[in-house]
Amino acid sequence: MKQILLIILSGILLSGCMSAGQHREAVQDNTTDKMTVGKVQREIRVGMSGADVAQVLGSPNIVSTDEERREVWIYDKIATDTAYSSSSGGVSALILGISGSLAGGVAPGYSQGSGATSKSQRTLTVIIKFGTDKKVRDFAYHTSRF
Repeated sequence: MKQILLIILSGILLSGCMSAGQHREAVQDNTTDKMTVGKVQREIRVGMSGADVAQVLGSPNIVSTDEERREVWIYDKIATDTAYSSSSGGVSALILGISGSLAGGVAPGYSQGSGATSKSQRTLTVIIKFGTDKKVRDFAYHTSRF
């Protein structure tokens, strides 16, 4: 009987624990159409118009010109993912004893808490160079994760 009670209590205590990674997955928004290296590789082509690039990637962060006055668009994206997880658990038992008259007592309780934080950053820089005809003549990208 004691073993069954111990198994049930252990299951209750462990069922509420989640790691920082599990919390991050639960709160991360993956529904938006994010800019990724794969998207740049799949969608951007030499000869595209600026309107087509803007439709695929959105508005650039920086628009400038090169030494020949040709347009250069720069997309510079930085994302920070932070997850904090905390958990606590405890056991407390009420023990009632009967010996002639009703007497009761509380057994010692046990409580424990812990926490963890996970933080990472991602960067993606995309440089799109246009020709005098206002079409993409070249593009490059760089990504990092730390």
